[in-house]
Amino acid sequence: MDAYTALDAVLDPELDEPITDLGFVHSVDVDGGRVTVHLRLPTSFCAPNFAYLMASDAKDVLTALPWTTEVVVMLDDHHDSDLINRGLAADAGYRGTFGHEAEEDLEELRQTFRRKAHQSAMERALTVLLRADDDVDLHAVTLADLPAVPASHALLRRREALGLSLEPSAPVLVDEHGTPFPRAEIPLRLRFARSVRISIEGNAHFCRGLLRTRYPESTVEAS
Repeated sequence: MDAYTALDAVLDPELDEPITDLGFVHSVDVDGGRVTVHLRLPTSFCAPNFAYLMASDAKDVLTALPWTTEVVVMLDDHHDSDLINRGLAADAGYRGTFGHEAEEDLEELRQTFRRKAHQSAMERALTVLLRADDDVDLHAVTLADLPAVPASHALLRRREALGLSLEPSAPVLVDEHGTPFPRAEIPLRLRFARSVRISIEGNAHFCRGLLRTRYPESTVEAS
């Protein structure tokens, strides 16, 4: 289904995985040009800003489809469901929905998690490279040196999201601004990136378990 496939582009900001893979899409109903989507999360107290971001992104990607005339996205069983659903229906935006509680701009929140996703993807891609050649000079590794594997493709997507260079000659070990890490800092930077990656993967596994516990009919499994 085109509508369901479009939702693959919507990521959980903290877990850096599509909401379709995580099992957060409960239903997608299409009636002509009208699409109605129901989302559900592992707990009723998932962070409201994360919940709103995913629901808002879902509405945006579906509205962008050339054949949709009306898109309704509903967040079910969340403590802020009513508030979020009213805001989405009115196209009120994040601040318009939460008012004074919206301390952080939604784009700032999105960028924070894009940076974490980049660190995780960078460490994962370099780990693949190191397994093939543990003597590689990480400071000199460029995008062209990475093997053509899913981890490398994921890193390119994360770099693109941050506006970083995709040129084959671009160094891999860089911060969120594209500045290469000093050689002496590489071991520390890699350890930190590995901790971010392990945290993201652990949280994703935990959330899948919570979702199956809350909704036993959920059949989404960890990849």
